[in-house]
Amino acid sequence: MGGSGYAPRMPVRGPKRPTLATIAASAGVSVATVSKVVNRRDDVAPDTRAQIEELLRQHDYLPPSVRRAHGATTTVELLIHGRFGAYTTQVLEGIVEAGIEAGTAIVVGRLDDQHVPGTTPHAWARGLLAAGRAGTIVVTGALSTAHVDALAQVGMPLVVIDPLNLPRADVTSVGSTNFAGGMTATRHLLGLGHREIAYIGGPPSSGCNQARLHGYRAALEGAGVAHRPELVINDEFHYEVGRVAGAKLIDLPDRPTAIVGGSDTIALGVMEAARARGLRVPDELSVTGFDDTELATMAAPQLTVIRQPLREMGHVALRTVLRMGAGETLDSHHVELATELVVRGTTAPPPFS
Repeated sequence: MGGSGYAPRMPVRGPKRPTLATIAASAGVSVATVSKVVNRRDDVAPDTRAQIEELLRQHDYLPPSVRRAHGATTTVELLIHGRFGAYTTQVLEGIVEAGIEAGTAIVVGRLDDQHVPGTTPHAWARGLLAAGRAGTIVVTGALSTAHVDALAQVGMPLVVIDPLNLPRADVTSVGSTNFAGGMTATRHLLGLGHREIAYIGGPPSSGCNQARLHGYRAALEGAGVAHRPELVINDEFHYEVGRVAGAKLIDLPDRPTAIVGGSDTIALGVMEAARARGLRVPDELSVTGFDDTELATMAAPQLTVIRQPLREMGHVALRTVLRMGAGETLDSHHVELATELVVRGTTAPPPFS
């Protein structure tokens, strides 16, 4: 996953709109305190209330309900890490759908490991405020600690979807039950009679990949199956990784009879490696994916997968960042949505079982 920086953006039209975060940064208070004043709560000190009310007048701030009544639109910054593949597209669809429901516009940019936005973290965060952003969502990427700190300093809400890693424990994230998914996929293969089961996953440092790998190992241990280190390969969540790593595993003298893929794209690469070597899926090699993108049903045979609720993850992320911008208190910094096994045509009992 990677890119060359921001994609071109449509120009922002009209006057720049102040947000609760803008007012909070100017007053030196939390977004929650400003929200209490806007909503006429009485648990704010009189001097603080007077200061915030004056700033609200100076900035000509209008609450969201009033803005919607006058046709104004809230805007959220969305940063996509790496390629705009099937996974990202389904998450983006969920974000856009939730944005339409909430009357929120989405501005999309790109993020990769070498390029982070803005000349300095503080300048970038201030720029988001100046552009009237209500919050920021990052998909499968990671901002630096300095960028996360800069957002916190200006009161800009941040939500990360399926994070590769989190620089701070208090960063709000939305993901799925990755450990349970890795365990379920492996247990499915164990239940079919497989004992030589491999795993091909994403970056070793990726939190979601670590969870899937730990689930895989836990399932093997629970079944009394010895873990073979040579059957685990971690790289990137890419098709080419699945093709190359799959070929390496298939060429082992004591090759696996099943491979757990850390993503749909990895699993499809494994299937191509098997085809190139004359192995039939699932008769001679079983394969599972992880995500359940549209690619899973385009494969021949269709791919057995662990389904992530990708669109719902996008929905939850958008709703969460708007709640944070409105000063609401979240029940948890981390939301995990349930995964489920979807059995299709790429898994079967091992040969000679």
